[in-house]
Amino acid sequence: MLTSKQRAKLRAMGTNLDTIFQIGKSGISEETVKQISNALEARELIKARVLENSEYTAREAADALAEATGADVVAVTGTRFVLYRESVNKKRIELD
Repeated sequence: MLTSKQRAKLRAMGTNLDTIFQIGKSGISEETVKQISNALEARELIKARVLENSEYTAREAADALAEATGADVVAVTGTRFVLYRESVNKKRIELD
């Protein structure tokens, strides 16, 4: 669980990230979860976007993906959201 200070630091870092995933009308598949989990392992912090034709809101998609991947939802803004999960192998982001 992230502290408010850690979440604020990650949120600030997330504003400059490129959006690397989009959730569309096909929703959240096992393959999507796998790809996002792999991206979290490699980067720790990722930004994704929910398209207009998706059945999910950004909050719903962020919560579902966070639960499926063991990540924390850092921020949800409009159609975009940022997820964080500490890497098992290569820690990149120092939170404290």
